[in-house]
Amino acid sequence: MKSFESEYLFALCNPGSEKALKLEVEMMSLEWRPSYQRRGFVTFKTDSQASVGTLDVPLAFARRLCFSFGKFKTREEAIEILKFEAASVIHHARFHERKMQGGSQATSHQKLEEYQSVGTVVELGSQEFWAGMHCHRSFLSPYPAGDSGLIMPDHSPSRAWLKLEEVARFFDIKFSPLDIVVELGCAPGGVVLALLDRGISVIGVDPAKMAEAVMKSATTNREHTPSDRAWFFHCRKPAALASKRDLGQGVTWFMSDMNQSPEVVIKECARFCKMATTIRGAILTLKLTDLHQIADKDKWLYSLAEIGFTKIRLQQLSVHHKELVIFALK
Repeated sequence: MKSFESEYLFALCNPGSEKALKLEVEMMSLEWRPSYQRRGFVTFKTDSQASVGTLDVPLAFARRLCFSFGKFKTREEAIEILKFEAASVIHHARFHERKMQGGSQATSHQKLEEYQSVGTVVELGSQEFWAGMHCHRSFLSPYPAGDSGLIMPDHSPSRAWLKLEEVARFFDIKFSPLDIVVELGCAPGGVVLALLDRGISVIGVDPAKMAEAVMKSATTNREHTPSDRAWFFHCRKPAALASKRDLGQGVTWFMSDMNQSPEVVIKECARFCKMATTIRGAILTLKLTDLHQIADKDKWLYSLAEIGFTKIRLQQLSVHHKELVIFALK
């Protein structure tokens, strides 16, 4: 991406998260002043010229953060300025069906190179198009507006399938057939099914009943699991009662989609990481009662660092409502 400076930035977010995004910016002392806002779209004015490094800030509520070239009356004008600024690829986004959606390119995976310049045209009305640019990097979605355009398959028992698939795409997570995942709050099995479809074995911890589509891959013996296919072992206990014996050997990922507070979820993550020292990654869905709980962000990240995670990212995904996901690696 060529050197560029601007006093204006814009962020794309989930509709309803605009106030929480502005609170997060204030908490991080970024010295950005909110300038203009529409559903799923917030602009900021900086106190000084912002450079490329300005965009490399971990804002959980920003699915996309761009330098802003301003507002245009037509899509063609917005595209023209992005081409002039040497955007190597141009994404499209629009507020549609009560959400900020990626354009037609969102339906197929786009492989972007590190530091590749990406332009975004945001359609907010028949004569309101905004043009912006960002630099692609790790831990950033390669899809327009951070929206992969996923559609939940008919065989999925819950929308948790969408959350797992979206986080895998957003962060470009590389799972291995040798991975074993332990998931807390697994019923009825949306995440489990997504993992099984990827060839990943799962230990599900939940006293509730699982969907038939998941139980087709179930094994009743954790000590003797199939070696020729991905399997599912159902530990029908509350998370707090699960033991090291229930986990067995070789667990590499911890996941949780429990209806518990962020503090409880992180506490359970710490306990499971002590029982299974081979865990190298975690994906935690945090259920919030109020998006302003983002004020506790630093506490969550500190607790995860104490567990031993070194790369941690907090993010709201396009499929989330009052939720955030933590993706962490050791």
